[in-house]
Amino acid sequence: MKNSIKYLSIVLLVAMSGCSDYIELNSESNIIADNYYTNYTELQAGLTACYKGLQNPLVDEWSLTELRSDNTVMDGGTSTSTPNHDLAFLDQFYPPTSHQGLYKYWLNTYNNIRNTNTVLNVAGANYNATTGVIEYQPVTIDVTAAQCKSIAAEASFIRAHHYFNLVRLYGGVFLIDEPITAEQAKTINRSTVADIYKLIEADLLNAIANGKTAAFVANSADLGHANAWAAKALLAKVYLTLNRKAEAATLLNSIITSGGYSLQPTYESVFSVNNEMNSEILFAIRFKGGGLGMGNQLSNLFAPTNSGNAIINGDGKGYNTPVLEITKSNSAYTNYIDPSALRRGVNIGLYGSNNYYVKKYISPTVLANDSENDWPVIRYADVLLMKAEADGNSPASMTIINQIRTRAGITTPLATTATLTVFEKALASERRWEFAFENQRWFDILRFSTTMSSLSATTDPFPGLKLQGAEYVMKKHFANMYSKIYSSFNVLPVTLTELQSNANVDRFLLPIPQYEIDTNSFITIPQNPSY
Repeated sequence: MKNSIKYLSIVLLVAMSGCSDYIELNSESNIIADNYYTNYTELQAGLTACYKGLQNPLVDEWSLTELRSDNTVMDGGTSTSTPNHDLAFLDQFYPPTSHQGLYKYWLNTYNNIRNTNTVLNVAGANYNATTGVIEYQPVTIDVTAAQCKSIAAEASFIRAHHYFNLVRLYGGVFLIDEPITAEQAKTINRSTVADIYKLIEADLLNAIANGKTAAFVANSADLGHANAWAAKALLAKVYLTLNRKAEAATLLNSIITSGGYSLQPTYESVFSVNNEMNSEILFAIRFKGGGLGMGNQLSNLFAPTNSGNAIINGDGKGYNTPVLEITKSNSAYTNYIDPSALRRGVNIGLYGSNNYYVKKYISPTVLANDSENDWPVIRYADVLLMKAEADGNSPASMTIINQIRTRAGITTPLATTATLTVFEKALASERRWEFAFENQRWFDILRFSTTMSSLSATTDPFPGLKLQGAEYVMKKHFANMYSKIYSSFNVLPVTLTELQSNANVDRFLLPIPQYEIDTNSFITIPQNPSY
């Protein structure tokens, strides 16, 4: 895939290593970087920096999503290290407002939002908050209107991706849609959740209207770039989150009929480093190993601790440990475990006799923290299962679920005629197994809590796999894992009752980083409830 954004990034990083405006993504010069751009090539370089800027937030995203779900735990509660303490706080829904991981994710995300704002501003794309649309103004640099819109479409997608994560994690955040100075930033308070979603929708509609619409072709020069199909898929997920299912279905139907994407023949091939940007990947955050400063360090973070070079060069940290509920079948967890042994074998590894770890992002490396593995953001399997979610209970929707199960090697299909409760729990379960450790489960739990209709049903066709809202799911998770993990935590020793009390609607939102509140002498920034 040498024409993809991954390799374009390498060329630009090497050829333009003296241009701090878009190489040093944390540089204050990014605020006035629009003074640099004079032509299309330079504007493309700015866009490439936005793609590279997707990597930094991802390093911590798993700890704010997967770790806080019922998929993984912080299996190091007796450790005395500060990083392990911080992760344990997240795992138990008790992070301090000064939590460094929260602030690091926040800062890296807003740094890249700043990059996208600069590119959009130079391209003449401005957000009109009154009308809720992206409007284009004439530009003075040497670039055509069509080129401006094409680049702005991709930058809009990236900005929407960031804000969609922020609003689901923190609630109403700072809506910054243009380049501003540090002093100007201190005068902007938190926006409402509704206003953040309004910007996200405007950005994705812009990406759909002006992004590339060619159907998927292997080895295309545009692989790795966010196109109109990726924007439709992300907007569909936004609409599902907002319970606008009919609008989501329209977008998903378009992708299925005209996007050219398809399921890979095997689950394993989706994640192979020798098969990157395959027919199932609508969008991925790209990495490149080889000592270029663009490798994926998550492989080492997830590999088992004290494994030396047995799993990956440079040892592992043992973070993001899969829970027993989804690792092996026994009398206690039979109804939680993925029925696909093939899929479990890709997702979960075992080191020693009982040391489970996230395996799907690990490949051979020469250097530590320098893996080749891309991170899938939107897959075609997600498009299909979102289609089933948008359409609701029907034989066609159950057929979609069976299609995913068949690819996973499950030979016994579910009945296509099902009660609403059976359908919703089958869908939730399939999403959990199919997208395990892809930072989807936490957002799925929250979305299903508000958009599925039979969450409180007393009849349970999947005993032990009840889906009755996020609070129920997490309290059940804490009960299952308390004696095995949480009872031994000395970081924040709690009883099961105290631990379960943390699983509440207020604590499902993360705190606004205290640094933002304490260092602003211009306005009073409200903190989220219970912090």
